[in-house]
Amino acid sequence: MLTNRQQEILEFLRSEHREKGFMPSTREIQHHFGFASQTAAVSHLRALERKGVIHRLPGKARAMMLLDEPDRGDILDIPVYGQIAAGMAAEAEQDSDGCVSVDIRMLGIPRNAKTFALRVRGESMIDAHIMDGDCVILEHRPPRHRDIVAALIDGETTLKRFIKRGSKPYLKAENA
Repeated sequence: MLTNRQQEILEFLRSEHREKGFMPSTREIQHHFGFASQTAAVSHLRALERKGVIHRLPGKARAMMLLDEPDRGDILDIPVYGQIAAGMAAEAEQDSDGCVSVDIRMLGIPRNAKTFALRVRGESMIDAHIMDGDCVILEHRPPRHRDIVAALIDGETTLKRFIKRGSKPYLKAENA
C-alpha cells in the first residue's frame, strides 16, 4: 500500500515520462514537491522500489522503470504508411495501412513527437538489425549524424543511415 505522498510521486513520474519521454531527475522531484534536499526524493524512490512499483538502475541518472501495468494513456497508435525499401529505392506511399500500438515508455520519445511506421522490404540494413519484414518507427524531424532515416529521393523512398562528414551528408547502407 502506498502512502499519499508516494502515490503523488508515482503519478508525477508517470506524468513526466508520458509528456517528456524520460523520467524526472531527483532534483526535479525535489523541486516539484518542495523537499529541502534530494535525499527526501531518493528516500521516496527507494520506498517505491521496495514496494515493487518502480525499478531503478543503480548509478544511472533518471534510469527508472514503472512496473505497474501500462494504462491506455501510455499506448500510442502509430500509423503505418506502407513499405520502405531497404535496398533500391521504391515509389513512396502516403496512405495509412493501419497502425501499430506501442508503449511510448519503451520508445523514449515524447508523446507529441511526429511518429510514423513503415514496413521494411529488403536487406540493406541487416547490420543495424533491421530485417526484411520488420516494422520501423520513425520520428519526423531533421536528421542527425548516424540516424537511421527514411529518405525521399526523386519521389522514391529508401531506409538508410544518415552520415554527415563536415558539410557533406550522405546515405549509407548497413550490410557488409
